[in-house]
Amino acid sequence: MSVTVEATANAAEVIERAGTYLAARPVEHNLVLTLLHERATRPQPGRYWVAREGAIAVGVGFQSPLDFAVTLTPMQPEAAKAIAEAASGVGALLPGVSGEAGTAATFAGHWTEIHKTAARPLAGQRLYRLGDLHLPEGVSGLLRPANEADLSLVGTFVREFLDFIGETGFDAEVLTRRVEGGQAWLWEDGEPVCLALHSLPIEGVTRIQTVYTPPALRRRGYAGACVGFLSKRLRAAGHECVLYTDLGNPTPNSVYRKLGYDAVVEVLRYGFGEPEAVAG
Repeated sequence: MSVTVEATANAAEVIERAGTYLAARPVEHNLVLTLLHERATRPQPGRYWVAREGAIAVGVGFQSPLDFAVTLTPMQPEAAKAIAEAASGVGALLPGVSGEAGTAATFAGHWTEIHKTAARPLAGQRLYRLGDLHLPEGVSGLLRPANEADLSLVGTFVREFLDFIGETGFDAEVLTRRVEGGQAWLWEDGEPVCLALHSLPIEGVTRIQTVYTPPALRRRGYAGACVGFLSKRLRAAGHECVLYTDLGNPTPNSVYRKLGYDAVVEVLRYGFGEPEAVAG
């Protein structure tokens, strides 16, 4: 059966049209689910695509803001190609694509064929899911939720984290909302020494992210303790925990495996060159 693609600028419509598909694999789909629910609650300009085989959704593409790379759920090659063609058909000039390694590679390859341009891999990540939790021992300090008095420090930690990974996009309003919503946690050892955020649980899954220890305080086990005890709290609340790591950085991959996180899938991000022509 051939693949068709529905395009919309309304994130809530994607949740309605592809909700069953997205909920069927809540771990692998957590990032896209989180982004869609955020946009449905607080709309921003965006482009969204739902790939279907007949009446069955088989893939979702997300682009918001409009100058960001498209993010894809894992899908078969035919669906990835169909979304690339649909995006090209409306003149979307995508800066890149991110998704499960095979899906992203298929999309990137097809995009370069359509536009006679180049794609280059920019980053590789691994998605982990918490299995049997093994809490670290002998780490000084304790976990506590960040509060309004911590906003300035938490903002500093987030900015330093973004600088460290070479990303931009700090949003003070979003960070304030997350602190007020109980999504920001600090490991404190006389003073706050490590930060971890987590996403709002969707379909029973929450994603730990933005784990940051200042350079002068590293190699003391703070990050492992912060993530480990936060994972314990989240699991006790009935949530499944996932997180992403940079494949190029062996330290967090080792730390999270020791905590009991198991690899689920590899993710690649590609950047696209300027197209010679846009199919329309």
